[in-house]
Amino acid sequence: MTREPRVTVWNEYRHEQANPVVAGIYPEGIHEALAAPLRAAGLDVATATLDEPEHGLTAARLAETDVLVWWGHKAHGEVADEVVARVHDRVLGGMGLVALHSAHFSKIFKALMGTGCDLKWREAGERERLWVVDPAHPITAGLPEMITLDQEEMYGEHFDIPPPDELFLVSWFQGGEVFRSGCTWRRGQGRIAYLRPGHETYPTYHHGEIQTLILNAVRWAAPVGAAKPTRGNQAPLEPLGN
Repeated sequence: MTREPRVTVWNEYRHEQANPVVAGIYPEGIHEALAAPLRAAGLDVATATLDEPEHGLTAARLAETDVLVWWGHKAHGEVADEVVARVHDRVLGGMGLVALHSAHFSKIFKALMGTGCDLKWREAGERERLWVVDPAHPITAGLPEMITLDQEEMYGEHFDIPPPDELFLVSWFQGGEVFRSGCTWRRGQGRIAYLRPGHETYPTYHHGEIQTLILNAVRWAAPVGAAKPTRGNQAPLEPLGN
């Protein structure tokens, strides 16, 4: 697409209201911490949260969204199936999805992957090194070959996902595990990116290189502007006859 994508950042917004540690790191909510650098880059960004009517993801809102950024953790089961189906249809129709951190267990990500999406985890504030394994990929543009996060939650293999169309980041953790931390898929006309970093009790989303990573993923996931295919019974384009 020739213009910057229209983005909706979705967040449960539960940890920030219940946990003073999270509130201290993200006083305006994780959704605003994610939205601010995207707005600073010139993107049109709205936010939506779990406790809004229809979780803030009405048909009208989704129709105006080119890329949906999703952060969820403790309330995956509270997301209404009707809303999940609505988002699913929009992704198949061309809306991009950027799933962050524990969104791997969200209903929408699991529905699009068709697998359990489970993994190993440990919350111990350990060092993470994110290695760029595809330096030609657009999502890694402007990044160094390695990003170091001094404190993060560990995610470890095996990650129960279908083989990614593209793998561009692999993590190593201080405790020894590794993880496929940057993956992409296509479903229908939609592009999906998964980015691992971002546990709520660490200031990961204030890290400049992680902000660049998310901005790149949003731009990559945006619709390309191709004509929508027609399906079903069709009249012939050329005369039929002997």
